[in-house]
Amino acid sequence: MYKRALSKGIFALSFPLAALAGTAQAAAPELSAEETERASDIYFQRCAGCHGTTRNGATGPDLLPENTQELGQRRLESIITLGTEGGMNNFDGMLSEDEITLISKYIQNEPVDPPEMSLADMKERWKVFVEPEDLPTEPQHDLNWENFMVTILRDRGAMGIIDADTKELVTEVETGYAVHVAKESSDGRFWYVQGRDGRLSKIDLWMDPPQVTAEVFIGYDARDVAVSHYGEWKDKYVIGGAYWPPHAVITDADTMEPLKVISTRSYDTEGNFRNEARVAALYNTPHAPTFLVNVKESGQVWQVDYSDLDNLRVDMMETAEYLHDGFFDPTGRYFQIAANMSDKMVFIDTETRKKISMLETGVKPHPGPGANWDDPECGPVAGTTHLGEGRMTFWGNDPEGHPDQAWQICDSVETDGPGLFVRTHPDSDNVWIDQAMHPEADVNQWVMVMNKETRELTPVHVADRPAEHDAVAVHMEYDQTGTEVWVSIWARGEGHQDDGAIVVYDDKTLEEKARVEGLNTPTGKFNVYNRKKHIG
Repeated sequence: MYKRALSKGIFALSFPLAALAGTAQAAAPELSAEETERASDIYFQRCAGCHGTTRNGATGPDLLPENTQELGQRRLESIITLGTEGGMNNFDGMLSEDEITLISKYIQNEPVDPPEMSLADMKERWKVFVEPEDLPTEPQHDLNWENFMVTILRDRGAMGIIDADTKELVTEVETGYAVHVAKESSDGRFWYVQGRDGRLSKIDLWMDPPQVTAEVFIGYDARDVAVSHYGEWKDKYVIGGAYWPPHAVITDADTMEPLKVISTRSYDTEGNFRNEARVAALYNTPHAPTFLVNVKESGQVWQVDYSDLDNLRVDMMETAEYLHDGFFDPTGRYFQIAANMSDKMVFIDTETRKKISMLETGVKPHPGPGANWDDPECGPVAGTTHLGEGRMTFWGNDPEGHPDQAWQICDSVETDGPGLFVRTHPDSDNVWIDQAMHPEADVNQWVMVMNKETRELTPVHVADRPAEHDAVAVHMEYDQTGTEVWVSIWARGEGHQDDGAIVVYDDKTLEEKARVEGLNTPTGKFNVYNRKKHIG
């Protein structure tokens, strides 16, 4: 019988491993029950996002024994240690030699499907810590909460609330493990965060200090969240998306009570059934009472109408595999999402609820929260970094005002290495581009800053950390004034996770202004004002 150990923010399966002894192929290395449990944790924490919960592959190749056994122990250890040119980062700083040896053995054994999760299971783990009627009616502190940076402390399993005015850490809020993103209520007061361990939490920034008011587990492996912002349903619903089981769950935004489960098991663009069709990303649409549910393995964008949960309408748009993160154009009508294994950006008209175009941009596009700006030649454009090459490509995204440029490449600039994020601000002259996926510190500790007018790149050295910190410069965010850019130093090296920091730059001079030190694995940052105003 399956059990879940989620109390420590990790994904662990506890069951009689002896029962599985006969399922592994003869060439599979032997593992004890203790080794298997430890390897399962490592795989969930470091590998499942790209290679799949059941190891069937996605952004990364499958890790099934018929292939991994052929590569062999030595080759697997080398790949995991050094990474690959195709976009897999090196793990020699994040994992010890013993852990690399262990995970190399683990992926040569047969995978085991984890269990399902019902609505009743979710309700058993649903908790309200502060009843909605007991929440404060005004801020309980005198801080400028609209200029808070809600910051992911990835391996810490917490969100750091940082005052961007004073550059001081206000508090660390306990959440799920390895939060991927945070989404705001319409007024910016409440923030909803989805942990990789399935823990979906609601944070109130008005409390002193900010804290979680309610939570629910919506899966065993999860990734994203969105909040309803439209019409009479504003701030009524929250949707969480799971990798396993492959489903999305709509909850009550006040209490986090789970209300509706939507299975995403489906067929891909070639008609193959995908049992592991994971929810890659979730978004609220500004012009309709709908959520966008991006189903990774099926290559489908689902527009889910939340105006009537009992008679759910779902429009399915066939695009390309494998869907990942995306962002809206400045009007909020057009959604731009990466199908990174197809090397394409996909464009959705959320008013007609139809796919309107696809564009090949480079090897494995990955825009993160994305960037929109005005180009002197092409007019309104948007851009993406790439996981598989050092390139930032941008395209026209104004079909009404600039129809000849719409959904066509405007230009592409070469950086020194593959990256995860690109960011800008309408009042800025610059576009900031990270290079976090390159394996070498002399690249991944730097970011590139592109001048919007000239398209010239200026390198900025951010991380400045010794090799044992295995630190990369990652994710940029502007403050409320639009004059400062905050860049994370993600220190991932074993024993150095608390050596992370955020470096604050003057956007015009590119000079460092301040640092917030002593942060555990900081990655994404979300400025309250900018996010609620949809700036950037």
